[in-house]
Amino acid sequence: MSTPLEYYRSLPPVSKLYGVSCLMTTAALYLDLYDPESIDLNYSLVIKKFQVWRLITNFFFLGPFSFPFAFRLIIIAKYGVSLERGPFDKRTADYVWMLFFGALSLLAMAIVPYCWTPFMGRSLVFMIVYIWGREFPNARINIYGVVSLKGFYLPWAMLALDLIFGHHLKPDILGMVVGHLYYFLTVLHPLAGGKFILKTPYWIHKLVSYWGEGIQFNSPVQRDPSAGTAFRGRSYRLNGTRTSTQEETQTRRRSSPSPPPAPPQQGNNQDEGVAFRGRSYRLST
Repeated sequence: MSTPLEYYRSLPPVSKLYGVSCLMTTAALYLDLYDPESIDLNYSLVIKKFQVWRLITNFFFLGPFSFPFAFRLIIIAKYGVSLERGPFDKRTADYVWMLFFGALSLLAMAIVPYCWTPFMGRSLVFMIVYIWGREFPNARINIYGVVSLKGFYLPWAMLALDLIFGHHLKPDILGMVVGHLYYFLTVLHPLAGGKFILKTPYWIHKLVSYWGEGIQFNSPVQRDPSAGTAFRGRSYRLNGTRTSTQEETQTRRRSSPSPPPAPPQQGNNQDEGVAFRGRSYRLST
């Protein structure tokens, strides 16, 4: 992109929204607009004081401005965008459902005290890395221009880097577990002959349709509310306009193959039958 604004506009909607939200959350911290303890994951305050926003806000804080924070934003801008433009191309609702499923799974795991962390955005970002590595296992990547490896080993390489830099490994491991769970339920299990049980819910499709961003080619909902009547018609699936019954009948007749000619019938009219057989027999002999 020639300018940062053009680059920003070229980003797919979900990755752009999540990355900008994480950046604004950290920027607001340095403006003293909130206390980090007011947005962390605290089940005791969620249950006793009904502070339900903590179930969402903890995923948007990736830490203070630092090199690890910038590295996580780069992960969203590179690997998240690559997923949204690659395997999830024209599947915006499915990509939203992937992140939503990862967040729900992390919240469920956080009930166990050992798996709890105050901010689980880092685990969600690592889930993106893990799924990217499974979707692009043979892609060649370079780490700091020193190590070159395949995409399948990218999560393990980042895990090793966090160990070298002295960061806690629990958020990364939780992200890998959730990422593998999603990939198993959506790819590995159906390929092995199992039933696809992690279908994107209908309300996610409605949310994406109401949002008006992104594309979902198999969306079961109408994107334009003003065309609700045409959505139920047959002609909506073809060209988005409603046609009359007579035009639909003519269209089906033109598109259907012509039936083969019916064989001559031998009815009770003996004159027609004898004349037909007699004349054609004499001409052919």
